[in-house]
Amino acid sequence: MNSPDLISLRLINEADLPLFYEHQLDQGAVEMVGLPSRDHDAFFTHWAGVMINESIILRTILVDGQTAGYLTCFVREELRQVGYWLGRDFWGKGIATRSLQLFLPLIPDRPLYAFTSPHNQASQKVLLHNNFKSLGESDGLLKFEFI
Repeated sequence: MNSPDLISLRLINEADLPLFYEHQLDQGAVEMVGLPSRDHDAFFTHWAGVMINESIILRTILVDGQTAGYLTCFVREELRQVGYWLGRDFWGKGIATRSLQLFLPLIPDRPLYAFTSPHNQASQKVLLHNNFKSLGESDGLLKFEFI
């Protein structure tokens, strides 16, 4: 595994969104996470709302200064959840694991939850390496908790 030299996080800005839009069009990624991609207008409308919501914590993942993806923390169904997305070029290098490790201290509330599709073993490993505990299946997804 080729590990990048430097992984860092910064606030997301509007200039990141076109790349994030392209990332979510990757059909292999869509199949892995089990979430549909959005068309152009729906994507940018969604992100406009996300970026002004002060309760959502967002960070861009930088790898050696290059934008690789993002992390988010939000409340859905009364659970504070974390999520992340990396462009395919950054898969399998430990970037998601390290990025989440950097992100967790920025979130003061506990517990945190994450959900993955049962076949997304890479994401499950990221969560387990960051001390999330598997709580089993919930509504067709694997549920994880971080205390």
